[in-house]
Amino acid sequence: MRMSDLIEEFIKELFDENDQDYVEIQRNELAQQFHCVPSQINYVISTRFKPSQGYYVESKRGGGGNIKIKKVNTSKSDYMMHIIKNIGKELTSNDVDILISDFLTYNIISKKEAKLLKVATSDNVLKLDTKIKDEVRARIFKNMLLNLE
Repeated sequence: MRMSDLIEEFIKELFDENDQDYVEIQRNELAQQFHCVPSQINYVISTRFKPSQGYYVESKRGGGGNIKIKKVNTSKSDYMMHIIKNIGKELTSNDVDILISDFLTYNIISKKEAKLLKVATSDNVLKLDTKIKDEVRARIFKNMLLNLE
């Protein structure tokens, strides 16, 4: 596993251990634990814990970089609508992978649905100019999510 994946997994395990809808971490302490720079922690949080993935992040400056990550706990339908509303106009292939992984982790979609979402939004299918590829991918992904409910 890559360092980013390990950090993401660790933070998600904190949610399970605490049985709460939020966790608080110290960026510097976590960086020391994983033997990485604090900016690596920032990268993971900014790419893996976005509103479009069902999280809200509050950062406090000073004191080692206290960060509070809140998980949106709602029904499947509310969760999907939250994701759809927060995707934005563009979506990269990596963004799709992260969202699908989260959906599977939280039993939001089946493995078959995950495979269909991935295949329909893959670069192999979207043989388009790079300027519009991520925009088309976002539109396809949102439309497919709307039709899963």
